[in-house]
Amino acid sequence: MPPSTPGDAPKTPVYAWYVLGILFFVYVLNFIDRQIISILAEDIKRDLALRDEDLGFLYGTAFGVFYALFGIPLGRLADNWHRVRLMTLGLALWSTMTALSGFARSGTALAGARIGVGIGEASASPSAYSLISDWFPKRLRATALAIYSAGLYVGGGISLGIGGLIVRGWNEAYPAGGPMGLAGWQAAFLIVGLPGLMLALLVATLREPVRGQSEGLPPPPPHPAPFTAFMQELVTIVPPLTLIGAAQGGARALLTNVAGLVIISGLVSLLIGLGEPVPQWVAIGIGVYAVFSWASALKRRDAPTFALIVANPAFLCTVVAYGLNAFLSYTVSFWAAPYAIRMLGASPAEAGFIIGGMGAVSGFLGVTIGGLMADRLRARHPAGRLMVVIFGAIAPPFAIAAAFTTTNLGLFYLMLFPAQTLASCALGAAAATTQDLVLPRMRGTATGTFLIGTTLLGLALGPYLAGRVSTLSGSLSVGVLAMLVTVPVTLAAAIMAFHLVPAAEANREARARAAGEVID
Repeated sequence: MPPSTPGDAPKTPVYAWYVLGILFFVYVLNFIDRQIISILAEDIKRDLALRDEDLGFLYGTAFGVFYALFGIPLGRLADNWHRVRLMTLGLALWSTMTALSGFARSGTALAGARIGVGIGEASASPSAYSLISDWFPKRLRATALAIYSAGLYVGGGISLGIGGLIVRGWNEAYPAGGPMGLAGWQAAFLIVGLPGLMLALLVATLREPVRGQSEGLPPPPPHPAPFTAFMQELVTIVPPLTLIGAAQGGARALLTNVAGLVIISGLVSLLIGLGEPVPQWVAIGIGVYAVFSWASALKRRDAPTFALIVANPAFLCTVVAYGLNAFLSYTVSFWAAPYAIRMLGASPAEAGFIIGGMGAVSGFLGVTIGGLMADRLRARHPAGRLMVVIFGAIAPPFAIAAAFTTTNLGLFYLMLFPAQTLASCALGAAAATTQDLVLPRMRGTATGTFLIGTTLLGLALGPYLAGRVSTLSGSLSVGVLAMLVTVPVTLAAAIMAFHLVPAAEANREARARAAGEVID
């Protein structure tokens, strides 16, 4: 694609929309495999003798921490290597691990499989965000990313409906246990995991776009050793290899790393000493320490990327704002089906069909309309997209509160629709904002960093903390409603981002040059 002249609107090739369609279906499967545990939660809890906080750990923390941890090096690999091949391999891995979840006989085994799903899925969005940003011009970027992101809600919704139907059909056909003694929830994991292996073959046929083509920028030179760089990235973020990575930076870097490790370990030990569950906070501690190690190493190894991401208050405020939005979204999306089944008497098949169907429609509408509005507002104001993020912070809590305080099943379903629609509108806006704040070669890394907010802040903490409060209080309603305390922080971060983004985007190239970037 040749550079556009001033005033021209770059044309988007038809093939770009085809790629977007395939990526959408990849994300649908991504969230089917991720979300199906919600409708299976009550059966898993019974068969494996778990508590609500254990379910929150399996859904959120076991998956989310390793998703975030590997998202950074895999994002870096997406910046340096063939993005289509990376996505193909990741899709095959997480589909296999989802199928293997069906053979779990303990919470520990299921947690191990969920970790594998998290690692595989960590390859998807860095690759997809980068591909979409190169196929679509800036004026359509939030729209395209919103359409891709709609797969989150469609997949999450489909997973509940499919999961409920599989469990009911399997248990009716095999009331004493099916082949190999598998229960209905185990069969559901097996059945939804296999289609991803077939889709991986189609993904492998996609063309790789030229980096920077949508903005008319000269492509960066090919990286001479992408997998060497990937391994170097792993050494900076995967404990205990992080100590080796820190030592490579010299005595001062090693001392800083060890000090961070000691402080984080002390905080985790304090929480455990106060009676908090060991697996949850050890996993969170690993995630926080890994991110600290990676950020410290990035400053030494790639100062321009560090300057535009980690040292960029506009980028960080956007990440925090959407991360806390995801905190509530993941909490509601996971606990909605168990709440309907346990508290309001719905059957798993009914809850899965209605909540899943509404979730797919409401999420698709919210994220798509939110993306369209974000692009229109961006055309009028440099930080226009952040208006959608601000709206996404203040609008959903009212519907969430109504849903989780009612004793009427119909009203519960009715309130879930606006809650999920309003919560989903900010995703495309926040994602596009982070992409605009970095150079094309940094997009995979920027996506990995963005996903830290949605995983460590949102996925790894929201569902678990709701489950923990539910265990302590004896009320799932109290557990979910207690999470609304994050709303003021979400709003404050979104407003700060709104004020910071225009200058940060306008000075993007200048800040990168000041940090050592060579821009032709």
